[in-house]
Amino acid sequence: MAGLVYVLCALTSLACAVLLLRAYKQSQVRLLFWSGLCFIGFTLNNALLFLDLKVFPDTDLFMLRSLPTLIGVLLLIYGLIWDGE
Repeated sequence: MAGLVYVLCALTSLACAVLLLRAYKQSQVRLLFWSGLCFIGFTLNNALLFLDLKVFPDTDLFMLRSLPTLIGVLLLIYGLIWDGE
């Protein structure tokens, strides 16, 4: 049951990323672009979480799965600071 929740979270993050990037393509609002990149990082994190806990339960992938989230959030912060005008 927990594996299903992890997969649904990854799919939801992917849907958010696709919708944000599609909206950016139509409107050219840069904040949508940075938010879409952030959600791509969240999607990778959720996919790696599923792999960490369900596929490779004996291997600790905490640092590897935290990296996409960190990069995504840093990209969003960069976008908020430098493209926020």
